[in-house]
Amino acid sequence: MLEQWLKKTLKPLVQDIDMEGLYPDQILRGLGEHGCFSSQDRSYLETVQQEVETVKVVSKFCMTTGFIAWCHLALLTYVRHTSNEALKQQFLPGLERGDILGGTGLSNPMKHFAGLEPLHLSAKPVGENYEVSGTLPSVSNLGPNHWFGAVARVEGEDRNIMILVNCSSENVRLKEKKDYLGINGSATYAVRFSEQVIPAEHILAEDADAFVATIRPYFLVYQIPLGFGVMEAAIAAVKSANSKQNGCNEYLSEQPDTISALLKEQEATLSNQFANKDELYWEALLPIRKASAEGAILAAHMTMLHVGGPAYTKKSHPARRLREAIF
Repeated sequence: MLEQWLKKTLKPLVQDIDMEGLYPDQILRGLGEHGCFSSQDRSYLETVQQEVETVKVVSKFCMTTGFIAWCHLALLTYVRHTSNEALKQQFLPGLERGDILGGTGLSNPMKHFAGLEPLHLSAKPVGENYEVSGTLPSVSNLGPNHWFGAVARVEGEDRNIMILVNCSSENVRLKEKKDYLGINGSATYAVRFSEQVIPAEHILAEDADAFVATIRPYFLVYQIPLGFGVMEAAIAAVKSANSKQNGCNEYLSEQPDTISALLKEQEATLSNQFANKDELYWEALLPIRKASAEGAILAAHMTMLHVGGPAYTKKSHPARRLREAIF
């Protein structure tokens, strides 16, 4: 049912998303309306597993849209895990329904916690609130009244906080970035904070370091099906093209059966992470994430070779998948 709906709604938009930078927010809202983000009547891991499958199916049609679904699910993860119950009650239902959309500002913090760069945001305590300043170079899935999570260093203290931010806040400025090789429909912006007041009710965590360690496996697991979707779409494209190449493609080193076996192995490995467990583990997911990214690039390259000349036009689906897979 989801694939049929996406075929009618997303497939006609893919070229404009890729070439014109169209932001497919209506698809995210539709996924919410279809219950794809709902946690009702499911355990947490059952919910996550369903959402992983959603990202895969969406990415078969368009990995850019799969990517913004990941952004939204990352924000959902923050809200689901926060100990701020008032915030959770205010935002969780709308995020799951797709009424509220948002993204993740954790690119910089994840690099910071890996020792790669300093935090770009600072937070000055003002009573129970904070004034946040600084610039995040790249945050995706943003727009008017969208929300995103971010991490800021508390001035004068040896700790970081995690905050929830509205894009339409008075002292938050967005500058759109659309010069990428691909993924230009992802509503990606540089975000500048100029002493923006973050009220206490929008604090996701007073100890961001511990909070990020908790949510990190779920932040990662939603990235894995991006590669799965690209691989599945590439396999279908190659099988369709083989009948048009007069048998020449059988001499190419990469074949759809090889990629199909690779995909099945990776999906089984990921499925095992959900089996009889109460939570997911970062260290166990990392090699699966790496394998899915490499598999997507391999599959996209395979498609270019098998489809041949038609794949080498800017607007072709194989060319789009190659650019998406590189991302």
